[in-house]
Amino acid sequence: MSEDTKGAASAPSAAYDIARILSALPHRYPLLLVDRVVSLEIGEEIHAVKAVSFNEQFFQGHFPGRPIMPGVLQIEALAQAAAILAIETLELAGTGKLVYFMAIDEAKFRNPVEPGVLLDLNVGFVQKRSRVCKFWGKASIEGKPTCEVTFTAMVADPPAD
Repeated sequence: MSEDTKGAASAPSAAYDIARILSALPHRYPLLLVDRVVSLEIGEEIHAVKAVSFNEQFFQGHFPGRPIMPGVLQIEALAQAAAILAIETLELAGTGKLVYFMAIDEAKFRNPVEPGVLLDLNVGFVQKRSRVCKFWGKASIEGKPTCEVTFTAMVADPPAD
């Protein structure tokens, strides 16, 4: 693991409510997929939660009669949790910097995610540098894995207006 980061590992921080999540991420409804941060260990890992509701727009078409959360949205939820971890670890809050996907590797989908569950999002660093980070991610329901993935993201300036 690379140690060229601004933030150092520390004890887990307090939980984030939705207001703090909204201040950390640029995402908004309907694409905001993190509802709460349970714990965050700067420089190490994050545990966040997505409350999966039947009212989610994607359930209208995926699939009528057997609603299942698309796997790509599980990966997006993990990536949003990773973005919060990166923003806090690299001390990027308030800078306007964004965290973009670069690669998605080794994605495995284990069990379907249906409405009415709390989807646990656990993400940690595999490697971290000032502009490129690699993460592991695992989504689960009550300890039962639904998605496992590794992915790479880059820190970049927002698009010019």
